[in-house]
Amino acid sequence: MSLLDDLQSAQKDAMRARDKIRLGTIRMALATVKQHEIDGRIDPNYIALDDDGVLAILIKMVKQRKDAASQYEAAGRQDLLDIELAEIVILHDFLPKALNEEELDALIVQAMAESGATGMQDMGKVMGWLKPQVQGRADMGQLSGKIKAKLNSL
Repeated sequence: MSLLDDLQSAQKDAMRARDKIRLGTIRMALATVKQHEIDGRIDPNYIALDDDGVLAILIKMVKQRKDAASQYEAAGRQDLLDIELAEIVILHDFLPKALNEEELDALIVQAMAESGATGMQDMGKVMGWLKPQVQGRADMGQLSGKIKAKLNSL
């Protein structure tokens, strides 16, 4: 079952359960996917979205909601902050399980070994190797910081 099928099934379940917040969030995700597909049809080389494409859209939506939540928190708008946090929780249901610290460290060591990284100049090689492995399962900003620390310690 694809991620898009999971979203559509969850939409039906939310309708049956009359869960307005979950239904609204899932509809928003499906609308974003649909809009991306429509925009892509303009390009003659367009290929329909696969699970990786839908995953990238969901990751972007979570990031947008985190940014909005931090702004609402700074402005003291608890009502809007609660909505954004609830949407983040709902979107996380469709993302892969997050990696823990030990798993991340092991992947970083493996990436450094396989890419032959010897210093900071090889940061791009390590990130390029890791990105497909951790997409949706780790915060790329934190991952970048960990890689820099390990490369600086060489």
